[in-house]
Amino acid sequence: MATIFTKILNGELPGRFIWEDDKCAAFLDISPLSYGHTLVVSRQEIDMWTDAPEELNAHVYTVASRIGAAQVASLGAARAGLIIQGYEIPHMHLHVFPTNSQADFDLGNLIENPDDEKMKAAAAKIRAALREAGHGAYVPKD
Repeated sequence: MATIFTKILNGELPGRFIWEDDKCAAFLDISPLSYGHTLVVSRQEIDMWTDAPEELNAHVYTVASRIGAAQVASLGAARAGLIIQGYEIPHMHLHVFPTNSQADFDLGNLIENPDDEKMKAAAAKIRAALREAGHGAYVPKD
């Protein structure tokens, strides 16, 4: 059975995409820790990141790093946070989010009903920063 991420990747469900390539895609989390919180998701349905081939793991981490750098550059964050948990959806994915303190890692602080305009603005800023960093080939149109 396809995961919710597979349905988003296949266009069956909407997603606010930041990055797309043949191995993974990245889109904004619908319940973010902060505006700009992005999920980097493998196209291949793999339950746990420890089960992924090394090449795929390396690629997903590289994409997460590029997105994190774009978040810091475009959203004024002190750092980019990274979380791997995998309990909520059995499909390999990394949480990359702009952060200004260790308290920002508390999953009890998810924004349950994020403001659509703030989500749209964060996505546009991250896409622009990725294009400016030379990754425009992988950045979908706004």
